Amino acid sequence: MGPQFLFATGIENSNPTIQNGTVRVDEMEKCGHYQHWQKDFDLVQELGICFLRYGPPIHTTWLAPGKYDWSFADLTFQDLLRRNIAPIVDLCHFGVPDWLGNFQNPDFPALFAQYAYDFAQRFPWVQLYTPVNEMFICAQFSGYYGWWNEQLKSDQGFVTALKHIVKANVLAMRAILKIRGNAIFIQSESSEYFHAENPAAIRPAEVMNARRFLSLDLNYGLRVNSQMYEYLLDNGMTRDEYHFFLGNNLKQHCIMGNDYYKTNEHRVSANGQTRAAGEIFGYHVITTQYHDRYRLPVMHTETNLWQGPNGDEAVNWLWKEWANVLRVRNDGVPIVGFTWYSLTDQVDWDTALRENNGNVNPLGLYDLDRNIRPVGQAYKQLIADWDHVLPTHSVCLQVPIVMPEESNRLWAKEQEQDIKEASADESTAQANEASAQ
Repeated sequence: MGPQFLFATGIENSNPTIQNGTVRVDEMEKCGHYQHWQKDFDLVQELGICFLRYGPPIHTTWLAPGKYDWSFADLTFQDLLRRNIAPIVDLCHFGVPDWLGNFQNPDFPALFAQYAYDFAQRFPWVQLYTPVNEMFICAQFSGYYGWWNEQLKSDQGFVTALKHIVKANVLAMRAILKIRGNAIFIQSESSEYFHAENPAAIRPAEVMNARRFLSLDLNYGLRVNSQMYEYLLDNGMTRDEYHFFLGNNLKQHCIMGNDYYKTNEHRVSANGQTRAAGEIFGYHVITTQYHDRYRLPVMHTETNLWQGPNGDEAVNWLWKEWANVLRVRNDGVPIVGFTWYSLTDQVDWDTALRENNGNVNPLGLYDLDRNIRPVGQAYKQLIADWDHVLPTHSVCLQVPIVMPEESNRLWAKEQEQDIKEASADESTAQANEASAQ
């Protein structure tokens, strides 16, 4: 199958803990997905969508090292296969099982890699993965803001969470590639920008604008600047740990996913405090900054807005984001997909899941009664209008997406074998080059 544009939505599977680990915030449960999963997949198809950000609930699936309850995953993934919906599998979304503790646990990366390997072995037809969702945000909210999981408020807490989370992502990619040689990894990461409010705020804003890249720098093996290197080492990363990240060669398997919301831009004051800036630069400018840094194909992996009192606020935001996607593409950035996140309204997103209030937030393509919202109608029309226009013009991936129903076809198997052999040759060449130095 030739390259195609990835119009997507998602079914939110966040599951962080709050209140010192005593309360699990399970967004799938709050939004009724466990009861209505078949209906939810019906809605994905109604919209004309073939790609779904989706994953099993990690805290009820992964019971202990090497021990799993695959019952819900078997039901849902078998149904996605039957429907020929390609999941972008979200294996870790802001939480870990109780037995693992939290992201300060140094055993997490290796254990998670085994979980990813065992998932890929059970569902070998899956090609698209986001092993760990929003690595920067997960580390920030858990280790620096004190909101989730370990609920720490320190630079050391942040760096420790970050190094474990990104290492888990890297090891999971390696593990999945052993099973599925043509796997594609879509990093869903928040794209941030920090605006200096006055001249005295320029320095703290510069630090924050360097820090926002740390998760992807480490994930893609890009050297951080000297200030960030000192920051990492001062807060618990060792030189060996840093060199582990520099040794990565997985970038060729990756798409850089950028999440953009109105809350992604910040105003910085002279004392380093931040507050929401609203949309100033917008998706086009900020995504271009990220693409300039990493030079990878791009996907817009999350956005939404409340349906407000006029009823058209979310629709207008959808069109604004889509206009930004087209602008990025017309500027020569290889943008391969777009996502409204998520399929249904969310619960307690207004407090970033750190309070268990049960507030329904009207952010979805459908409400929680599974009735379509105006933005759902608009997205359905947008997909119908653009789906057959974009692929012929866009600079796309060298590796075609293999839809679930085609995963056992001879051409798909041959392609996977070719990629495995090419990757092995490249790894050998890199090893030889390193030993020669």
